[in-house]
Formats: sequence, structure tokens, C-alpha cells
Amino acid sequence: MRSSVSACMVLPALVALAACSSPPPPPQTTQVIVQPQPEVAMATIAPMPPPPPHSELVPPPPPSGEPMVWQPGHWQYTGAAGNPWYWREGRYVTVPTGASAWVPGVWQQQVGGSGWLWVAGHWA
Repeated sequence: MRSSVSACMVLPALVALAACSSPPPPPQTTQVIVQPQPEVAMATIAPMPPPPPHSELVPPPPPSGEPMVWQPGHWQYTGAAGNPWYWREGRYVTVPTGASAWVPGVWQQQVGGSGWLWVAGHWA
């Protein structure tokens, strides 16, 4: 009895071997750009407006290999009896990647005169 291999058995085997030897397709890539979100903090509301800002002498930036920007000082409401305001001095900070400008914080009077809300500074 003679064993015979038919063409219908050989052809699928050759196709399967050819498929194994071809390189896989390159993976698809997707670029996702994430915009930084402003920090969410507890709202600070003061019952009265802050004092006038201090004048600050901006010193030269410290030596650094990274770009730095001056963040000006501002009043912080503490609510302490006798002196409810504290001056936070300005400082130099490193510019985060992708940021172009520092937008300083500001005290805004609430609608209806119900107090003053601190809107924190952020990078733009």
C-alpha cells in the first residue's frame, strides 16, 4: 500500500508556513495630549478686602539650568483675631514643561458683597 500525499494537504501547510515567516504588522500608535488641570483647593473667603499689596523688590533669579519665573507675593487670609492677614512673599519657581506664563492669584469680591474669594494663581 502506497502512501500518497495529496496536493490538497500540502497547500494548506505551505500557506501556514508562509504566514509564520512574514513579519507582524507594526503596532498602531496614538498620541494623547493631556492638558494640565488647575489644582482644586478649598475656597478661601474673607469677610473683608485684603490690605493693599506690599511692594516687593524682585531679586535676580538664582543660578539654575532651568527657566525660572517670579511669582509675586500676595495676602493670605488667616482669620486670626487682631491681624487676619498674612503676607506670603514672592519667590522664584521653575517653569513646568509645557507652561508659558504664570497667572498670579487675585482676591475677587463676591456678587452681593458676601465676601472676598481667593482665586489661586496658575500656569497657562
